[in-house]
Amino acid sequence: MARIAPDRGSVAHFARLRGPDLLGRTKPLKEWVVERVQRDLWPYSRALHSGPSTVVRVENLTGEVTEGINLASQDYLGLATSPRIIDAAVDAARTYGVHSAGSGVLSGNSDLSRHLESEIGELVQAEHVLLFPTGWAAGFGAVVGLVRPFDHVLLDEYAHACLQQGAAAATPNVHRHAHLDTDALTAKLSAIRANDTKAGILVITEGLYSMDADVPRLQQFIDVAHEYDAVLLVDQAHDLGSSGPGGTGALGAQGLLGQADLVMGAFSKTFASNGGFIATNSQTAKIAMTCFGGSFTFSNALSPVQVSVVREALRIVRSAEGDVLRTALSERSVALREELAGRGHPCLGTVSAVNPVPIGSEAVARTVSGELGRRGVIANLVEFPAVALGSARLRLQVMAAHTPEQMRTAGAAIAGTIDDVRAALAGGSALESGLRAGY
Repeated sequence: MARIAPDRGSVAHFARLRGPDLLGRTKPLKEWVVERVQRDLWPYSRALHSGPSTVVRVENLTGEVTEGINLASQDYLGLATSPRIIDAAVDAARTYGVHSAGSGVLSGNSDLSRHLESEIGELVQAEHVLLFPTGWAAGFGAVVGLVRPFDHVLLDEYAHACLQQGAAAATPNVHRHAHLDTDALTAKLSAIRANDTKAGILVITEGLYSMDADVPRLQQFIDVAHEYDAVLLVDQAHDLGSSGPGGTGALGAQGLLGQADLVMGAFSKTFASNGGFIATNSQTAKIAMTCFGGSFTFSNALSPVQVSVVREALRIVRSAEGDVLRTALSERSVALREELAGRGHPCLGTVSAVNPVPIGSEAVARTVSGELGRRGVIANLVEFPAVALGSARLRLQVMAAHTPEQMRTAGAAIAGTIDDVRAALAGGSALESGLRAGY
């Protein structure tokens, strides 16, 4: 294939490379990635030199180390470095060791796991909870555990990749509807039921969409799903713990706890650990996922250390301290959004831990991402396949521990960098020469 410049194209251009050499045919992708790395246009696979605090030092793949305000970590309430969390991890390691040493189906669970299941159930008002080793595993496992090839899955077009891939693995009958559009959802459900009254239907939405920071009107999704005898799964990976009364997320904020058929959660955003769960009031659903959800059945369970960390984080989330932290998180998001909007770069969506700044052009976004570290901000570039082609953006993830001044400083730096890079790439300035040389 023809060479693609490192500031152009996307991984989509390499998704269907053909040839009998399964490994060798990926050479064009390797060359494109290597050139992006060399030109400082590949901000992925960086390594932190510390815990995910508000200011971090990170090392890229060329060995360059930069320091800046950290808007790239998923630690929304700042619990990953909390002394209480660390003490909980150490105590669990001393008592139980550091490894679960088995699948949750076999001997991988502990009494700590049972307690966590009960505590998660109390938070989301569900009687039955199944713990998974990652949030990805929870989403994927729920879909493949319940859906069969003759069933249907109906997803929001922006549903998380674990849910999209779970649907593709479970059934050929996968349908997508326009983002947050319950009219489109209703039309598709009506068409499915008109032709198939016997198949199961799983409808999937999220509590907070992490690429656009928007929130659905969940009552509408519940009503529409149940009107057509469908089951609703709400993915609360990003909002649970970080928003809503007592950390109950969008379902709690909208007064709908216990009303979704399935609730998915991830511990990796607010609860300082890997792991995830599915919660439901249907014991039969839990049993089916236990037996057929391969990412649960055939993966080692959460370690006692991880379980203990999540339990301590959950105590904080549900306490008065959790309320204080969520208020601080919201205030920091407001400060960042106001600074960016005042400089002509408003964020998408609503006030939350997730604050996406749309850029559009991959060439501009990649260059901005590389330059930001030198200007004292560490931020994540999001491009295809996480978002559509031509919709690249920065996804700024705020922590409760950030200060208002850090938010203002970061917002000013981000806005200025976007403006400078756009001008440079349009006009061939000295900045462009430096960026193209990969300085």
